[in-house]
Amino acid sequence: MSSSSSSTTTSSASPAAPLTNSQMRDVETVLHPATNLSAHRTTGPVIMERAEGVHLWDTDGNKYIEGLAGLWCTSLGYGNEELVEAARAQMSQMPYSHLFGGKSHEPAIALAEKIKAISPAPTSKVFFTSSGSEANDTQIKLAWYYNNARGKPKKKKIISRMRAYHGVTLAATSLTGLPIFHQDFDLPMAGVLHAACPHHWRNGEPGESEEDYATRLAEELEDMITREDPDTIAAFIAEPVMGAGGVVIPPKTYFEKIQAVLTRHDIAMIADEVICGFGRTGNYWGSETFDIKPDSVSMAKAITSAYMPLGAVTVSEDVFQAMILESEKLGVFAHGFTYSGHPVAAAVALKTLEIYDKIDVVGKVRAVAPQFLTRLNALADHPLVGEARGVGLLGAVELVKNKSDKTNFDASIGIGAKTVEYCQAEGLILRAVVGNTVALCPPLIISADEIDAMFDKLEVALNLTEQWARKEGHL
Repeated sequence: MSSSSSSTTTSSASPAAPLTNSQMRDVETVLHPATNLSAHRTTGPVIMERAEGVHLWDTDGNKYIEGLAGLWCTSLGYGNEELVEAARAQMSQMPYSHLFGGKSHEPAIALAEKIKAISPAPTSKVFFTSSGSEANDTQIKLAWYYNNARGKPKKKKIISRMRAYHGVTLAATSLTGLPIFHQDFDLPMAGVLHAACPHHWRNGEPGESEEDYATRLAEELEDMITREDPDTIAAFIAEPVMGAGGVVIPPKTYFEKIQAVLTRHDIAMIADEVICGFGRTGNYWGSETFDIKPDSVSMAKAITSAYMPLGAVTVSEDVFQAMILESEKLGVFAHGFTYSGHPVAAAVALKTLEIYDKIDVVGKVRAVAPQFLTRLNALADHPLVGEARGVGLLGAVELVKNKSDKTNFDASIGIGAKTVEYCQAEGLILRAVVGNTVALCPPLIISADEIDAMFDKLEVALNLTEQWARKEGHL
């Protein structure tokens, strides 16, 4: 890997080097998620060895800025000794206990109290999971359970959106609005609808303002609900900012107008805060940033800064009272996971939330976000960048073949993946997501100098990608 900005090649520009022993062991044993499994057998993995702050090092000693906070999750960066100690202390005292059958423990109780106090939704109880996918699966089950309890057995459909990402378990994948996650898995399942993706730059009509575009989307949603019958629709789920769908920032007035439609038809609003929660957008919750008034919230990722797997779902008093009735009827609330409220994960989450308060995580994001967004927006002038968009410490550049008419590169070219490859050669880890979009989501502890270093490396990578595209005849 070259650490110099003058590098003009990437690892794939030369014949692939023979795989190391560790790489061969990986190829022969590990099934990798979200990976081209055929290509992986030739290229092998990049094997990470250690991490500190916003940096990772691989087994060859190459140093990288982690520009996507892992998978949008490592908000406090790496090597936080307070989190390590919280896990060690809880493991020493009680490494595991469950919440089934009325049992409990102090970490779960204290964490539920904390979430209830800070939640952007009216919260009576908190249900714990091990991931955002499990949280969103639980949201569907609770919506169905609630409507059965209140005598509305037909009110079961869930509306998601095209390009949404809500996870990859069976039901959560159905909510996800990215076709690649459905193809040949026989998904989405019945009862899940997908409204339009609210991407004004890509989907707005010529001369249509953001507000007018939001009005049109609300009208389209109303038409969908009317067509399907409001009495058959239980909930609408949305990320405040779409993550894996391209870091799509909602147009002005979008959620205000969408929620008015939902309220008219007694449809619950579920906020998927798995990426946006805990300071990412410059407020503690993405719901605050975009004036969302959710009935329920899914959360995960930054709740533990990804040091332990943990997710959670908020439950309102109305829903909880209905669940009590069902429990009286059936004898038990028959849902839960072995690791629901795992004591070590809960202890790490409590310490994570304590650190957020101690460092004023929202103030910290607001202090560096202007620099992050200035550097991000400056990339809009690059010949490959159709749109640069962001909020807080979350952003993306969408790469296009023609800036004037927004023509995309053919998907088979993999222009986003090529840019990410050049980034890696420069010592920056980013991720290409849908629509030839390169996403940025650095740890929230990133410094001003590290922000500059990150964008310096991205600029080099974009220049190298442009050179490659012209050489290969793609421009």
